Amino acid sequence: MRLTKLTIPSLAGVLLTLPSFTVSTRAALAQAPSPGRPIVIAASTVLDGRGGVRHNTRIVVSGSKIVAIGPKARPVDYDLRGLTVLPGWIDSHVHITTSFGKDGKFGGGDGIAYDDAFLRASNAWATLQAGFTTVQHMGAAGSIRFRDAIANGLVPGPRIVTAVMPMGEGLGSEEEIRATVREHRKLGADLIKIYASGSIRQGKMTLTQQQLNTICDEAKKQGLRTLVHAFREAVRAATLAGCSQIEHGIGATDDDLRLMAERGTYLDPQAGLLWENYMANASRFAGTPRFPKTEEGFSSMKDLTVMTQDFLRRAAKVPGLKIVFGSDALAGMHGRNAEEFIHLVRDCGVDPVKAMISANSLAAEAMGMAGRIGSIAPGMEADIIALEGDPRKDITAVRRVAFVMKGGVVYKNAARTAIPAGAGAQRVKTSV
Repeated sequence: MRLTKLTIPSLAGVLLTLPSFTVSTRAALAQAPSPGRPIVIAASTVLDGRGGVRHNTRIVVSGSKIVAIGPKARPVDYDLRGLTVLPGWIDSHVHITTSFGKDGKFGGGDGIAYDDAFLRASNAWATLQAGFTTVQHMGAAGSIRFRDAIANGLVPGPRIVTAVMPMGEGLGSEEEIRATVREHRKLGADLIKIYASGSIRQGKMTLTQQQLNTICDEAKKQGLRTLVHAFREAVRAATLAGCSQIEHGIGATDDDLRLMAERGTYLDPQAGLLWENYMANASRFAGTPRFPKTEEGFSSMKDLTVMTQDFLRRAAKVPGLKIVFGSDALAGMHGRNAEEFIHLVRDCGVDPVKAMISANSLAAEAMGMAGRIGSIAPGMEADIIALEGDPRKDITAVRRVAFVMKGGVVYKNAARTAIPAGAGAQRVKTSV
């Protein structure tokens, strides 16, 4: 497999030219913590990301970490009383490098031109502004360098955990498979993304049980998690192989889901935003690789929406099955990731507190980062967001992100009377 890297042409400079990067957002970026001086955030309601709630307290941040929580800290730097404060969200499945090209068509975001750097920077900014402080990217050309550019402060965006490139058919011998996994680790992969099935309609296994066993075994030896695109019988095969997480999972039987629960395999299904986006942008996806040739071919996605939501409702009833939040965000969805919460609660009957936890502490646990992100507690990264409204009572509050802090740096502190309904330049209309 040939692995290529994106040459990022001065992403910091690219960002400054983005239409969304206004004077106010430049000012927000300047609100980094002063050396040696803690930041104090006042909050009337704090969801801690683990299911707990605190009232009328203050969060003390020093550097990139939360160092204390209590009612007496002062002076207050950010007064978030009247808002709902919670940990920054984690999206466990994104394709943050994908965008629509100059011709308006879905382009995949795999090029190395300046346009791709602009679009990637815009995607990252929109996602962060929407309250997602960590995302798990499925891999594409240049993913490692883009992750590192954000981590090194060259461009603002969510913390990225990423694969190098997905692994699938044509892997070769067992030793070649193991060598590929080791090469991905050498290139800086945080995880291995595996395609074990075809499309949701075909869903036939594209790898053998032995191939899955080999990939997941070698990944464990290299300290890497494995995320498997799997439908139907591939779900059980990947679970038996000891893989870490199943992406999508449609067609899995109740026995398959119970096996996942027994083995501690995480499930990352989608609730509706993905299909909504495909149908709303049918003209942009039509005729591009892996999509229907005409717009008419997207009409059947209404049936897929019903299928995926039925599956998610069934999976949610399996005791002990760990279901994480993953929007599968790609072109047209960046900055709109939180709409998936609305589908989860409104369309699938998921308890709103569980929906929040699935994008906080549970997602962090699945990533092996539970001691660092996903909850508001002393010692954790200061990834803190605030919403106008309370998602426990009104799930549409997830659209009204008023405050975003990642790693102790404030990236958004919006006037409470001017919160946009969504974020991102490639939005589509939604309704509740």
